[in-house]
Amino acid sequence: MSTNQQRREAERRRLQRQLEERRAREAARKRFTLIASIATTLVVIAAVVVVVVVATSGSGSKKKDAGAKARGASSPTASATASATASASEAPKPPAPTTACAKPPKGKTATYRGVTVGQATNLKHEPKVTAKGTGTPANLLCEDLVVGTGKAASPTSTVTVQYTGVLFKDGKQFDSSWSRGQAAQFPLNQVVPGFTEGIGGAGAVTPMRVGGRRIMILPPTLGYGSQANGSIPANSTLVFIVDLKSIDG
Repeated sequence: MSTNQQRREAERRRLQRQLEERRAREAARKRFTLIASIATTLVVIAAVVVVVVVATSGSGSKKKDAGAKARGASSPTASATASATASASEAPKPPAPTTACAKPPKGKTATYRGVTVGQATNLKHEPKVTAKGTGTPANLLCEDLVVGTGKAASPTSTVTVQYTGVLFKDGKQFDSSWSRGQAAQFPLNQVVPGFTEGIGGAGAVTPMRVGGRRIMILPPTLGYGSQANGSIPANSTLVFIVDLKSIDG
């Protein structure tokens, strides 16, 4: 083979190698681009899945929280310290009472339906309550110890009150805002029905006015019914002496 032919053959082989190397590099670049594209797509899909899961979990938690609030998450004592009516709602609500509150008593001590109240008209002191009630009243019973002259409550008012709660049958105290050293505030549509009716008024029972003190006797159907609540036995008739300090809403 001549020298020229050898040179041309060497050049041809060199160009062929360059072409093959170029093809190999192009194929490698395409594989890398494809792998990178697949990896990016997988990352995006994973991020979307995480966002959807987090959003779904958050929505579920909010629905549970809202459901808990809607069901009335509060359930304090029968005396209405912030109270919800979870227990009372289990018993059917009786018809509205038809007996108006009795007239205010005369003197410092009042006796009403087996309940005796000392310091009955002195709103600066906690009333001294004893009780030896018999039977179970059919409806709410009440007597105004002091008739208020301020704004009248309604069944949906938010009120601030001082109160003492005792058992009708033996006078055993189960709750008192006086003993805690401060008045209690609550909306009347979130307490046991007897509190709603006795303060906010229902049927022939006139609503309390600010500055008033009232004795209220709640049959079990207007209290906690057949379910015990703390120191309150099931099927208890309850007695409350309530001072209406203010109406806040």
